[in-house]
Amino acid sequence: MPATPPRTKAEAVPSAERPAKQTEQRLPFIDALKAIGSQLIVLHHLAFYGPMSDYAHELAPTLIDWLYDYARIAVQMFLVVGGFLAARSLAPEGRLRTSTPLTLISRRYLKLVIPYLAAIGIAIVCAAIARTLMDHDSIPDAPRPLQFAAHALLLHGILDIDSLSAGVWYVAIDFQLFALLLGLLWLAQHLAGGRQQAQEGSRSMLIGALLVVALASASLYFFNRDAGWDDWGLYFFGAYGLGVLTYWASGRPRALRWLAALAVLVVLALAVDFRSRIAVALAVALALGLARHTGGLENWPLRGLGGALAAYFGKISYSVFLLNFPVALLVNSLFSHMGVEDPALNACGMFLAWIACNIAGAVFFHLVENRTREWQDRLAQPFTAAARLLGR
Repeated sequence: MPATPPRTKAEAVPSAERPAKQTEQRLPFIDALKAIGSQLIVLHHLAFYGPMSDYAHELAPTLIDWLYDYARIAVQMFLVVGGFLAARSLAPEGRLRTSTPLTLISRRYLKLVIPYLAAIGIAIVCAAIARTLMDHDSIPDAPRPLQFAAHALLLHGILDIDSLSAGVWYVAIDFQLFALLLGLLWLAQHLAGGRQQAQEGSRSMLIGALLVVALASASLYFFNRDAGWDDWGLYFFGAYGLGVLTYWASGRPRALRWLAALAVLVVLALAVDFRSRIAVALAVALALGLARHTGGLENWPLRGLGGALAAYFGKISYSVFLLNFPVALLVNSLFSHMGVEDPALNACGMFLAWIACNIAGAVFFHLVENRTREWQDRLAQPFTAAARLLGR
């Protein structure tokens, strides 16, 4: 049995709530972060899995070792960005702006899972092909019905079931984090006594912010320090909550003071137990906060071809993430089957695999992910009807 692939990355998908026009607007600075992060994760997978990197290691040991050990920390970009965008979508002023959280939960699930299950199917086929071409512990075993069902329900990590593809842990964590935030905002709304009166709205915003600070602090000072929690969103809520709080802080008067207060909260957690992943999360949060405060979030200075490429690679980053492991596995198995052992040729193979991962991700985006909303609207109808009935 191959070991479950290590945690590395998944896309922080923007809002699942459709009516908000701002969620449709592209944010060039965030696109650039997602583009960089997704490419680092692809390169990490190429360094971590398959025999090509073992042979190519002789040519560039420092680079491959860095990609192997540290490039996975790029996942912190997506955790922070995910919280930032979730706050922008769910509660841009700090108060939950929907009365049907069940609808949002169902839409989020479908938005994540429809392309994810399609990619799992591709990964199963690619793994089956790879098993005929090489024998390597990075190849997942043939799936069992319960294993596939656990993946579909995003319970594979919690149930300690081997992953069918690398990095799919994050899809489950992303869903848990979104649900946690939505639950906190819903609780704040009800503790405040309603949503109609201005006084109650202010109280809801204050309670919501305090709940997010409390849970993010619990994560930073306790849950994130114990790897036994890493199948649960609580482990990652420190970085995610930091993104949420950064969005709210950067839109307030004296934003720089609020951002400094958040930095102090995280620096104290690092003084208790230094974790490079949390330091990266803080750096990303501060960059986002300053970008929003100065207007750089929407007016990223990168223009021309560079700006267009950053926007495009940011847009397809979830698809690239979902497809990169099975594509890289196929390329590795082909080189292994042909008996290629030359370090230079294997380095070329890694480069070709990197290009192939991006091409496959782009095709998958246009054929599958980009059509998710159409399928999502149809599949979410029963949940919307149930939410309306419960709302009455």
